[in-house]
Amino acid sequence: MKLLIAGGSGHLGRLLTRNFLGRGHRVTVLTRDTAGRDRSAPGLTYRSWNGQTLGPWATDVDGADVVINLAGRSVDCRYNTRNLREMFDSRIRSTRVVGDAISRAANPPAAWLQMSTATIYAHSFDVDNSETGAIGGDEPDVPDYWRFSIDIATQWESALSEADTPSTRKVALRSAMVMGPDPGGPFAVLSNLTRAGLGGAIGSGRQYMSWIHDRDFVRAVEFIIEHSEIHGPVNLAAPTPLPQREFIAALRRAWRVPIGLPTPVWLLKLGTFVLRTDSELILKSRRVVPGRLLGAQFSFEYPSWPEAADELVARRRSGNETPYGALAS
Repeated sequence: MKLLIAGGSGHLGRLLTRNFLGRGHRVTVLTRDTAGRDRSAPGLTYRSWNGQTLGPWATDVDGADVVINLAGRSVDCRYNTRNLREMFDSRIRSTRVVGDAISRAANPPAAWLQMSTATIYAHSFDVDNSETGAIGGDEPDVPDYWRFSIDIATQWESALSEADTPSTRKVALRSAMVMGPDPGGPFAVLSNLTRAGLGGAIGSGRQYMSWIHDRDFVRAVEFIIEHSEIHGPVNLAAPTPLPQREFIAALRRAWRVPIGLPTPVWLLKLGTFVLRTDSELILKSRRVVPGRLLGAQFSFEYPSWPEAADELVARRRSGNETPYGALAS
């Protein structure tokens, strides 16, 4: 296949690129900065784009089999007015311009997989959210900016659905945290805290954490591409979300760390302020399940977090962090 991955220079883009190249496909990566990018890998091309306007990169959309758009400012930041606006603009504008390029293509791609987020669902302790779950926004007792992040997700998907691409199947990837041992990802961050003795309950510890092993993330994307009957929103999450206190306890066991100091909410907010990130990333209860993947008979290799944590820790210890595909970086 010929694939185009917009915003493909980040953690998830590199993961998918390695896999597709390893399977003999051709991949074009759209990135804001092509300087120093390795062009030696067979089948790999980098194109420059700004994520807002059409450019020469649009010719690579014409004739591609699949377009995957991962572009969007990282959520690992303080949720102030400026950053929230950048999060909104980077997602909505990139989605619209990808849709514009597809609509102009003489040979449009068969499938457009658009990144979305599991954050779109309501803050929930006791209800599993499949793709038919309640979209958040009106929950009592949650900060206003949590609602803004849900609004971003909702409008992100609206930009996808509004794109005039009648010949292209559209899928919104409502992804939970993708757990892989590569540096900089959520697993690496949580592992560093756990190994430092800070892997205890955060707040009440009751808030649910939804996650997916990096191998299952890659396999789910491939599965969606191969199954043309799948369209609309799809939850990319393991079928077993679990409360944060249980999640972090399993990670402690995997790292063989006996102690995990609890973190009260006031200390978490102080710490996230110092680290220039936001407490919503860990305090919001995301209880998301992959209804459509399971309904289509997708089989998870790592459906349970304790086994997934053991495998990820083993890869991190061995240094074999990126075994899937052809590239190491």
